[in-house]
Amino acid sequence: MNFTSEHRLDDADTGAAGITDTAVVEREFTLGDIPGILWTPASATDAAPVPLILLGHPSLGLPTMYPRLVARARHAAADGFASAAIELPGCGDRPRLPALEQARAGLRRAMEAGEPIGDDILDALVLPLVEQAVPETRTALDALLALPEIDGPVGYSGGVISLATRLAVVEPRIEAAVLFAGSLLPRATFDDARQVTIPLHVLLQWDDERNDRQASLDLFDAFGSKEKSLHAHMGGHTGVPQHAGEAASHFFTRHLK
Repeated sequence: MNFTSEHRLDDADTGAAGITDTAVVEREFTLGDIPGILWTPASATDAAPVPLILLGHPSLGLPTMYPRLVARARHAAADGFASAAIELPGCGDRPRLPALEQARAGLRRAMEAGEPIGDDILDALVLPLVEQAVPETRTALDALLALPEIDGPVGYSGGVISLATRLAVVEPRIEAAVLFAGSLLPRATFDDARQVTIPLHVLLQWDDERNDRQASLDLFDAFGSKEKSLHAHMGGHTGVPQHAGEAASHFFTRHLK
């Protein structure tokens, strides 16, 4: 892990309101050729390390997602957590993956034509991303937990739900997850979901124009966790209410502290 920049955030950097009492240190890093960002409460030290939340995000690139990620990181820091995000394969400034670009084009064509999205498109769109991103995330977790100011336990929040589901199965250091419901779900994701046992807090926008509600509900039903809760809110994809984030914060505080 190579840190490439470091600065202290203030409210002007993020537009974050109501958390002015928590200073946050933001460090950009590279892990091999993978860029990432780490946010830690300024109070975190070798003698007082803090738990970590991995911030997932859709495949739009870290620069595009930065405003939303840094807002989530500021709130996590106010709760006493470090948080980190790494760039997904084929996204942002990383080299494009031709197979993934082809799958995205196939998805767009099917949606524009009003055709059903077949298993072949879903598999090509999601599974290669999961197969590459999971080991990269685990390698990043190795490096992050080696920092003296960060300690376990670890949580996972948001992102591509198929990726989060696979991580919840294979990575024992992740002890709780907040998932954002989505419906581009290969059959393999349902198989993974049945093996998940960690506590889950799942957010669902009831009128989400980008996702199939029933597919999201079916995936929630498939999760094998004994403790899982579904939090559905009226509204479209970008209409998640503020109190939904507050409930997710309480979930992490309960399970990671």
